[in-house]
Amino acid sequence: MINARQVIESGTNILFVTLDSLRHDVARATMHAGHTPRLAALLPGGQWEERRTPGTFTLPAHMAFFSGFLPKLPTPDQPPRLWECRPPAFKTVDEGTFVFDAPNLLTGLGQHGYRTVCVGGVTYFSRETPLGSVLPDMFDEDHWRPEFCSPEPDSTRHQADHALTVADQHAGRPLFLFVNVSATHVPHGHYLGDSADTWQSQAAALTYADEHLGRLVEGLVADRPWLAIMCADHGDAFGEDGYHGRGIAHPAVMNVPFAAMLVPAGSRLPSHGPTP
Repeated sequence: MINARQVIESGTNILFVTLDSLRHDVARATMHAGHTPRLAALLPGGQWEERRTPGTFTLPAHMAFFSGFLPKLPTPDQPPRLWECRPPAFKTVDEGTFVFDAPNLLTGLGQHGYRTVCVGGVTYFSRETPLGSVLPDMFDEDHWRPEFCSPEPDSTRHQADHALTVADQHAGRPLFLFVNVSATHVPHGHYLGDSADTWQSQAAALTYADEHLGRLVEGLVADRPWLAIMCADHGDAFGEDGYHGRGIAHPAVMNVPFAAMLVPAGSRLPSHGPTP
């Protein structure tokens, strides 16, 4: 079990990746098929946990994450939370939970010396609209380019390259590095040469992203350990029970993959060769 309080008090760097719109069943099946070897080597036991998201689309899910509410297990009993806003006096908090005395996690980490950086993906991180500034405004600095967004077939490569550059620039202080991976968000039919977005094309998008996520983690932990958290913010319906898209309380949307792990310095992850 990860003691997030000790991790943060020690100044350990943190990588938080959200694989936008990735369904748990897609993540699990792609893993079992051997198509995501780098994630398989990274995740505890080589498996994703199945969890329930607190939000059904990007904005509310991330607002919940940055307020201390990560996806929960589909069981009555829950593990201690990694982080939590200072609760009322009557509530008891696990000693391993990082309690921040601030309105959100990013401000709380800043109070502990962290630089908080966002490498955006989908347009909720683009500042192209008023809503597209809400999440970026929570960070000390944010980065977004059109090539980071899902219409770009090589978006994860661009995001990983930029995230590694940012990490090098802040090598002298604790860093909270957030990356919103857009490849698994529609449109992703292009990974199968199709205009339609399907369960299969999301799996192909994850297969593509695996190589660059592995490269990102390897680059970050080359000389120091990191705490890595990876999950989806929500899923996507591809016609189940007549539903399409997100923003709906359907199992295809609510069930998401989750993993948290301390990655030792110098960790190497197997590659499945060049990506398209």
